[in-house]
Amino acid sequence: MSYRYTRRYAGPIQAVLFDNAGTIVDFGSTAPVMAFVELFKRRQVAVTVDEARGPMGAAKRDHIAQMLAMPGVAARWAQATGAAATEADIDALYAEFLPLQVECLQNHATVIPGALDCFESLRAQGIRIGTTTGYPREVMEALTAKLAEQGIVPDSLVCASDVAQGRPNPDMCLKSALTLGVSDVAACVNIDDSAPGIEAGLAAGMWTIGLSCSGNEVGLSYEEWTALTPAEQAPLRAKAADKLARAGAHYVVDTVAEVGAALAEITERLR
Repeated sequence: MSYRYTRRYAGPIQAVLFDNAGTIVDFGSTAPVMAFVELFKRRQVAVTVDEARGPMGAAKRDHIAQMLAMPGVAARWAQATGAAATEADIDALYAEFLPLQVECLQNHATVIPGALDCFESLRAQGIRIGTTTGYPREVMEALTAKLAEQGIVPDSLVCASDVAQGRPNPDMCLKSALTLGVSDVAACVNIDDSAPGIEAGLAAGMWTIGLSCSGNEVGLSYEEWTALTPAEQAPLRAKAADKLARAGAHYVVDTVAEVGAALAEITERLR
């Protein structure tokens, strides 16, 4: 006799998890890009902004390794250093990256418009708030104080260095759920501006919301984005939204300022 048990969570949203750069802080996710470009420049290896943005969402050591695996970057590295990159090179670059990233963050720590209102709305509803990040904890310590000064204080913070595997693996999302004490991963919503972040939320069994305009996929600062006309914004938004949708996002909105309607619809669907 065959037996199958199907269980479905039906209840309120218990927790919402937010990525950091490009989601609640640093519109355009500029700080890590500038740090990666400068990091390779110091080794006489020129990398483009697009190459630096390519692996965004991954843990930072993984990000460096993925950049070095790009054919163009690999060729330039070999030309500049006389040999292919090794694991030791990756470790050395990562060690140099950490203080450089902290330095860059000091200039890109502005909270994205709408983030504080979103946090306050979730608190009023009794929903727990977690944040996840591809930054290691020693880098996030420099950013945490800057966020707190602007009113952004989550109930939980999980960094890539806190888990065995970074995005797109579900480790950070699952650790957040455990820390926040939720009863079911289906009661969590993961919000991110990158495809690996969306994939991580899905792998953890959570609802996901992608942010198309404030993060890595468009890659413009708030001033640059708002200076564009609606006609100029449209193709950039469409391309970013398509990538996030293809990654599996349940909903895609422009920025954190627009997540309220998506969260309300998820609440109704859970009921």
